[in-house]
Amino acid sequence: MTRYVAVVGPGDGATREELDDAREVGRLLGAASAVVLTGGLGGVMEAAAAGAKAAGGVTIGLLPGTERSAGNEHLTVAIATGMGEMRNLLLVRSADAVVAVGGSWGTMSEVALAMRTGKPVAVLRGWELYDSDATRVSAEKAGSPLDAVSTVLERLS
Repeated sequence: MTRYVAVVGPGDGATREELDDAREVGRLLGAASAVVLTGGLGGVMEAAAAGAKAAGGVTIGLLPGTERSAGNEHLTVAIATGMGEMRNLLLVRSADAVVAVGGSWGTMSEVALAMRTGKPVAVLRGWELYDSDATRVSAEKAGSPLDAVSTVLERLS
């Protein structure tokens, strides 16, 4: 069965380490024959798509605007949703699991949506999330790209 894994993270302002990690996450997912879903733009999204494509994987970008041409060059399929940030829900609902690399407000919303819908989530270089009683929530904190990918793929087995 083909697994669909969303890789989420900042489009703007991603650090060099986050971009390197996202590229490696994408490469590992592509090598594992997982379909890599992203928001289709730059930053972490583009790095993950580039890594997956380099490994011969399939990449799908769910773009916020109405122009497929706005997608990065590493997408196998670009879907122009015209939904702005609301596309985050489509991205999460289309995925079997989510790997978050780094943190931004959009990334946090995607992690929250994934957790709310019971999807496996691994967070690499991102925010730790807590419930109102200061109990850490169940997103897995990953120490490396391999750890993040192994965590979500194992939870899907």
